Order: sequence, then structure tokens, then C-alpha cells
Amino acid sequence: MRELTRAEEQIMQILWDIEKGFVKDILEKMSEPKPAYNTVSTIVRILERKGFVSHKAYGKSHEYFPIVSKDEYRSFSIKKLLSGYFGDSFSRLASFFAKDKNLDVKEIEKILNEVKEESK
Repeated sequence: MRELTRAEEQIMQILWDIEKGFVKDILEKMSEPKPAYNTVSTIVRILERKGFVSHKAYGKSHEYFPIVSKDEYRSFSIKKLLSGYFGDSFSRLASFFAKDKNLDVKEIEKILNEVKEESK
């Protein structure tokens, strides 16, 4: 899997949300100032070449849908973040966020309990 650019990720977020759509549907969900139709169309085709999106053709129109799930990309991104900035250490990552967000012991314990529950 390859990392997405900011623009690609923005479009993927929309596709994950709407599940499938034409370029005009994606464009409608974008905030102002909206990019040009051709810009969105080009980015969607790049996402298709990268293996993130596929389409169903209706004549000359294409309805796009994600083939990489949000969870799959989230997992990839976290692993890349862990290896690139925290030496594959989750504890270093957690420590960084605890310091950066000034978390107190109760908040850290709550996070640990949530992680324990989700891993069951």
C-alpha cells in the first residue's frame, strides 16, 4: 500500500463516507473553495491507478467506490507512523501523546482500559 497525498486522502474520506459516487457527488461533499471538476476527476483516476478505488461504467460516466477500507488504510498509516517516528514502539507513541496533550493518570488509565477491552 502507498501513502496518500492530502488531496487523495480528502477524496478517500468522502468515498469512505458515501461508499460510492460519481465525481459530481464527491465534489458536492467538498468544502469551499471547491476544486475544479477536472481536478477531482484526475485525483480519482490516480487513486484508481494506486489501487484504492475502482469504478462501474455507465456509458461515459463512472461511478467510483473504494476497494481499500478506511480501517485498512488507518492500520497502514499508524504502522508507518510508529516505524517512522517512534521506532516501532507503541509505548513511545503513547508517551508522546500523553506529554503533548498533558494527559493525567486517570485519562491514561481510561485509554489503557479501552485498549484492553478492544483487544478481547
